[in-house]
Amino acid sequence: MTKPQEDKGFWETIQAKLNDEGLDLEALCCGPVVGALKLVCVPSSLRESVDEMSEAPRDQVVMVRVDAETTAKLDSWLETGAVKSRSEAAAVFIREGLKVRAQELQDLKDALSDVEAAKERLRDKAKEVLGRDDKGAETELEEDT
Repeated sequence: MTKPQEDKGFWETIQAKLNDEGLDLEALCCGPVVGALKLVCVPSSLRESVDEMSEAPRDQVVMVRVDAETTAKLDSWLETGAVKSRSEAAAVFIREGLKVRAQELQDLKDALSDVEAAKERLRDKAKEVLGRDDKGAETELEEDT
C-alpha cells in the first residue's frame, strides 16, 4: 500500500501528464478536485447507446423526479432529434451512468451477497440453538435419562 505522500505525488504526475495532453482536470471537473477522483473513459459519441435504446424493449417503468435544469437538458436532447422522447433521453443517460458506475454497483452487490450469506448463517445457527428443523418444529433430542 502506498503512503499518502506517495499518492499525492502519483496524482500530481497524472495531472501533469494530462495537462501536457491539453486536459485540465480542474476545468473538466468544474473546479478544484476535492477527495477521490475516478477517471473514466467513455466513447465520444452516444450513438451506440441511443441505437441500443431504440432496439431494446423498454417495458419497465421507473418513476423519477428531476429538477428543472435536468428536464431542460433532457428536452434539449429531444429537440436535437437524437432521441424520440424525454423518457428515451432519460433512459440513455441512466444506462450510461450505470455503465460508468458499474464497478461501484458490483462492489455493492458483492457486499449485499455477503450480508445475505451472513443472515443465512445466522438463521441456521438460530435453528441449531433452538433445536428446530426447517419447518419450525422441534427436533427430537436424544434423552439418555
